[in-house]
Amino acid sequence: MPRHLGAGLTGLLLACLLLAAPPALGTADEAPRPSIGLALGSGGASGLAHIAILQVFDELEIQPDHIAGTSIGAVIGGLYAAGLSADEILDLFDDFGGSPLDALSELAGNSELGITDLVQLGLGEGGLLDSSGFLHFLASHTEVREFSELRIPLSVVATDYWSGESVVLDEGELFPALAASMAVPGLFKPSRRDHQLLIDGGTSNPLPFDLLQGRVDRVIAVDVTGRREPVEGEVAGITDLLFKTFEIMQQSITRQMVRHQPPDLYLQPDVAGVRLLHFNRVMDVLAQAQPTADELRERLEAWQAETAQPGIRQDSDDQLSEQKGPT
Repeated sequence: MPRHLGAGLTGLLLACLLLAAPPALGTADEAPRPSIGLALGSGGASGLAHIAILQVFDELEIQPDHIAGTSIGAVIGGLYAAGLSADEILDLFDDFGGSPLDALSELAGNSELGITDLVQLGLGEGGLLDSSGFLHFLASHTEVREFSELRIPLSVVATDYWSGESVVLDEGELFPALAASMAVPGLFKPSRRDHQLLIDGGTSNPLPFDLLQGRVDRVIAVDVTGRREPVEGEVAGITDLLFKTFEIMQQSITRQMVRHQPPDLYLQPDVAGVRLLHFNRVMDVLAQAQPTADELRERLEAWQAETAQPGIRQDSDDQLSEQKGPT
């Protein structure tokens, strides 16, 4: 047999063996986990429900690939992105919320509040309260100071008072960004950043899931604006009227956003009877949020099952399309 013909047959045999070999582990047989973006919305103390959501991620050992947060969502999301577990964040707020943080009750001289070391008066600076003590308290529980040091990418939403436009903060110092995002108009003093005067992000984008769309495979949005319940014989005071009206505005913005381009999973913990600064009711809020946490757990487990068996979801979607026919 000619030498060149033998070499050709050997090469052909090797090629056939390579084509017939099973695929390497971790390649074609394993689909990568879809990336997940988590949007945590504003809502004052009702936002403690975010902790119940994060507990599910910890339980299933799933880490979001990106977090976007507004106001209390930015605060809790920032602590989580910095490396604190959901239970550690719970302990932190449990320590802080030893009494109802009702701003006007303090102004009225309620000596039982005992929060003057954490939340100082900020009269004359655009707000009733100065949040710097609270933020210092939070910062003392992590060594992270810059966005670049976070374990999870984070986008924090504030609002430019002069233009009314949303401002996305995702670089530089972390805690000044959180202060800007939670600067509820009339309650906490606004933050200055270059030529901008920044106030609570809830005035422009209370549930910033839109920042995640197109950046991750699946977007989860958690709306914690809660609900209002009428109480027979009770007249709403000026505090409730002021902040509940702000809440109504945020709910209206969120409804329009969800109708226009909904997230993959929209969660709305059914939290009621919790005022803006009632951080002392953390356990009550978590109990009310449990049904929503269970809903999230089921969905995440379903997504994990789809990943373990690639192709199933696509086949199901194709069958559904065939059943519906053209639209």
